[in-house]
Amino acid sequence: MASTARLQAPFGQSALLITTTLAVPLTGWTVHAISLHRKLAAARRDPLTGLLGRDGYTTKARQITHRYGDSALVVIVDLDHFKEINDGRGHAAGDRVLAATAQRLTTWAGSRGAVGRLGGDELAAAVRIGPARRELRLAQLATLLAQPVEVDDGELVDVAASIGAASPDILGTRDLRLLQRAADAAMYEGKHSGRAVLAGPQHAAVPSANGRRVGRPGTDALGRAA
Repeated sequence: MASTARLQAPFGQSALLITTTLAVPLTGWTVHAISLHRKLAAARRDPLTGLLGRDGYTTKARQITHRYGDSALVVIVDLDHFKEINDGRGHAAGDRVLAATAQRLTTWAGSRGAVGRLGGDELAAAVRIGPARRELRLAQLATLLAQPVEVDDGELVDVAASIGAASPDILGTRDLRLLQRAADAAMYEGKHSGRAVLAGPQHAAVPSANGRRVGRPGTDALGRAA
């Protein structure tokens, strides 16, 4: 009988047979695990923009800042007058503007960059850009994000974004939290200016709560009269 023959086979063959037999359910579980992993990864993405959520972005951004050090750049993007677009043209138009901005930031960051939606109309990116190319690349981003967006009715909507950036070599740290805080303060300093602002040490000193700048009522990100 086949079962008897298997029991009387040499040890090596028996081991091989047992391994082969056990591999069938293991393979099925492996396929299931891969499928589950992909679903979880997809669930961590923002459904509107397709960008990484805060947790997924933070993980990848930290890898970039620690791996590339002084050649890393952390960018914070905040859409200007976004509430006016939502209120004046409807949420569908606002969604289209946000999705288009996310796609443009993703294109700018490249396949090796990390791009995420931190919440509302605030986006973030972590990329590898050397010091010699920072100003040019940030200027390109500002131009790209200022292009009008076509909404569902075919009408073009003027958009603008405020951009702040921070780099480890200027701030002397690879701590993503500190880099984002400085980039956030720089972004608010350049609010509505149409240009990207690269953070300096003074931006890292701006008080914040949960990574957001804190200012007195009637002041800007650096505590100056608004």
